[in-house]
Parts: sequence; C-alpha cells; structure tokens
Amino acid sequence: MAFDYKKEYKALYIPKTSPTIVDIPRMHYIAVRGKGDPNDENSEYKQSIGLLYTIAYTIKMSKMGSRLIEGYFDYVIPPLEGLWWQEGKTDIDYQQKETFCFISMIRLPDFVTQEDFDWAIVEATKKKKMNFSKVEFLAYEEGTCVQCMHIGSYDDEPLTIRNLHQYMENNGYELDFESRYHHEIYLSDPRKCHVDKCKTVIRIPIRIKTFES
Repeated sequence: MAFDYKKEYKALYIPKTSPTIVDIPRMHYIAVRGKGDPNDENSEYKQSIGLLYTIAYTIKMSKMGSRLIEGYFDYVIPPLEGLWWQEGKTDIDYQQKETFCFISMIRLPDFVTQEDFDWAIVEATKKKKMNFSKVEFLAYEEGTCVQCMHIGSYDDEPLTIRNLHQYMENNGYELDFESRYHHEIYLSDPRKCHVDKCKTVIRIPIRIKTFES
C-alpha cells in the first residue's frame, strides 16, 4: 500500500470542524509564488497548479526511470495547499481577491532532497517542453497554529475564521503573521465536489498573547 500522508497524519490533514491548537513541524514543499484573483480563468494561481503537479508526479514516478532516490518509498501525492496574504493587511479580505498574494504548494516526502528536486525540474522541462523557472524547493516551519476543517464554499470561510479567532483569544493566543501566513489545505476537488461538501483545512499562525504593562 502506498503511504498516504492524509491517513497517517490525520491531526494535520483531517482535523475536526471545531478549532484545535497544533504545532506544525518543518516540512519541504514544491512551491510556486504568485498574485491575483485565483478565480480568474488565466490566473497565476491556476497556472501554478499545473506546474506543481507536473513536478510532483515527476518525483513520484522517478522509480520508473533512471533516477534512484535514496530512501524512496511509494506514496500518495499529498493534497494541494496554499499560503495566502495581502500586502499591508493582517488578515484576509475576501472582497479584494485581486490583491491576493499566494504560495501554492504540495508537500514533499522527507527523502526528497534539493538535488532530487533539481533533477525533477530538468527532467520535466525536457519531457514537457515547459518553463518551470517559477517552481521552487521550499522549507517551511509553521510552528504553533489554530486550525479546523471548513466544509462548504471558499466564500463562506470568513465565518470559520471568526470562530478560529474567537477560540484563539479564549485560550490566550493572538495572531502572528510576522513571518507566517494564512494556510489552506484543499482536500476536495471543486470540479468534482458539490460546493456545500468541499473540505478545506484552514490554519492560522498564532503565538501566546503578550500583555503590555
């Protein structure tokens, strides 16, 4: 059986709909940065998804070619994720999607090194005749966050986020967007799932609240 990160790390990928506080370890990702409304037909965001999955499958299928990755084991490609922010704002304003900045990501197994990633870029470029210059090998240590499962439309996320904020405040925490971002993990394909049943993990970085004297 292929290793499935969603099943093996349920606390990270399949949380409850009620908020919980979690500590997220350092992970490596395939990542693409961009800006703009993700819903636009030719958006940078939609283009990023194709780039990510091409590299993700190149690495996964390396076992079928000449590249022998040390420590390789068969695995299910983890779900698409996204870090989101807007310049000059401390929270997400869903009414101004055109100002979104993002890092679109897919988690890499721990055995994948920078050298393996570099090989995959060269290999995909050669086979697909595409430009993968925007794709990067990203190390991200998220730390302490509050998270929950959001079920429904992306446009209904503000209510879930308010619940996360309330839980955070009730437990003595505050937002911490100094070097971290609003994080979403997409467990459903909106092209195949009714909008009311779409599942998205929403994760927000927090820190213990400091009280000024």
